[in-house]
Amino acid sequence: MKIKLIGIICIVLIALVISCQSDEQVEFNRYFSAGSAVYQEHCQNCHGAKGEGLQGLIPSLTDSAYLKSNKYQLACFVKNGLKGQIKISGRQFEGEMPPNDLSPVEIAQVLTYVTNSFGNRSATITTELANADLAKCN
Repeated sequence: MKIKLIGIICIVLIALVISCQSDEQVEFNRYFSAGSAVYQEHCQNCHGAKGEGLQGLIPSLTDSAYLKSNKYQLACFVKNGLKGQIKISGRQFEGEMPPNDLSPVEIAQVLTYVTNSFGNRSATITTELANADLAKCN
């Protein structure tokens, strides 16, 4: 009987801890999980399931300083594509990433996923942040 009572108390405590997530954590989880689905549908074919890219043809998204140093342009890259030569992790890439017909919320979701996956750690990229960055696209 005591073991059942202790088990029930443990389950209740775990449920309380899980339900005490901050609003920011709930928002992050929402963007991240939706971004995973967007990534799988629109990005994974080229950048790989683990963000590993394709050898010398398509850059990796893993723990990239490039993502951090270009964080305000990432939404533009996703929306409008990227052409020309870029240097990522000391390697040169030249080619074209085609534009995507994603909504601002989908762009925010996929960027939250990418910048928090594959060894990357960042904050939530909200729709408001993505819209602000998109407004500055050339």
